[in-house]
Amino acid sequence: MPKQEGGPRVCSLASALEVVGEKWSLLVLREVFYGVRRFEGIAHNTGAPRDVLTARLRKLSESGVLRRVQYSERPARSEYHLTEAGLELAPTLLSLLLWGHRWTTDASAGVPPFVHDCGAPAQAVLSCLSCGRRITGTTLSIDGKRLPLPEAPAPAPEPAPEARRAPRGRRRP
Repeated sequence: MPKQEGGPRVCSLASALEVVGEKWSLLVLREVFYGVRRFEGIAHNTGAPRDVLTARLRKLSESGVLRRVQYSERPARSEYHLTEAGLELAPTLLSLLLWGHRWTTDASAGVPPFVHDCGAPAQAVLSCLSCGRRITGTTLSIDGKRLPLPEAPAPAPEPAPEARRAPRGRRRP
């Protein structure tokens, strides 16, 4: 991922974020994965303003993540279906859901209902194609450099020495 002189770094992550890297886009995808495909249902479940939702659905459709399918001619109504590109976002969405469940204060929402075709609750796990070991932030490097690890919390400061107090009834010399 070379950085351009005088400009931002160009990479596929930036390109992907142009398509799905915004709150309402991700919530739209959540709803479509949950089987909600019509505008009214998506609007209700996401809380997105109608104009914003219209723009996000248009962008996701134009980008090839969703496919707009007309289900009524009068009045003209459409629903939204995942494309192959949209379906490939399932592991990413699952990873975000699981991360949110673990690291945000809204964990009361419950564990995401994704289930693998074997019947077990789904977990998103990346693994190395060569050795099969799990990929984590501590097993990755970029251009031969390890990812920076989080700093260990600073040790608690030593308590300030208390001023010597003379026992009650006695004064210091």
